[in-house]
Parts: sequence; C-alpha cells; structure tokens
Amino acid sequence: MMEWLVEEVFAKYNYWISIVLMLIGFYAMIAKENLVKKIIGLNIFQTAIFLFYISLGDIVGGTEPIVVEGFEGIYVNPLPHVLILTAIVVGVATTAVALSLVILMYEKYGTIEEPEIIEKEREGEA
Repeated sequence: MMEWLVEEVFAKYNYWISIVLMLIGFYAMIAKENLVKKIIGLNIFQTAIFLFYISLGDIVGGTEPIVVEGFEGIYVNPLPHVLILTAIVVGVATTAVALSLVILMYEKYGTIEEPEIIEKEREGEA
C-alpha cells in the first residue's frame, strides 16, 4: 500500500499541486464578491494551468530531436513551454484589461463589490 502511495501520489506531486491551485482559483472566482479577488482567483487558476501543461512536457523514453549515443534521460518537449510563454502574455493582458474595467466600475458605482454593483444597476434601470 505504501509503495503504491509513493509511486502514484508523491511521484506526481506537480499534478496534485496544479489540481489544488485550480480548485483554489476556481473557488476564489465563484465564491468571492470582490472583483479584485475574482481577478486574483483567475490568475491563480491560470498559473495552475501553466504548471499542468509544463508538467506534461517531460517525456521519459521519448524521441530526442538530437540523438546522442548512450544518453537515456528525460526528453523535455519544447512545445508546451512555448505555448505557455504565449499564454503568460495573454494572461497578463487579460489581467490588465480586467483591472482597468474594475477601475471604471469603481468610478461609476463607487464600489468593487459585485452585489452592490448589481443592486445599483437595478436601481438605475427602474
């Protein structure tokens, strides 16, 4: 039983960490009412996705692009790393736009709490 635990759980700790980070980020996006906290939750969720994809890049026993005689190591696929670099840039841009929208909402409604904004919007429509 203990050998299974070590082989299956502890050997893949980066996947477990990414799952925990995803759950934390998802909880923050759903449960929090403050818009800045929702954006922070979105960034935590994005970081979990980045970690997950980079973890998928390690391939044991794969085909290396440059073959060296006698080398039997871990081949790291460069494609997930390149995709994550692009995703980081998109994530930063998304965060900047979201924060600018929060600033505009604060200027218009005087708060960044979602229920208060919804209440003020409904009062304005009536």
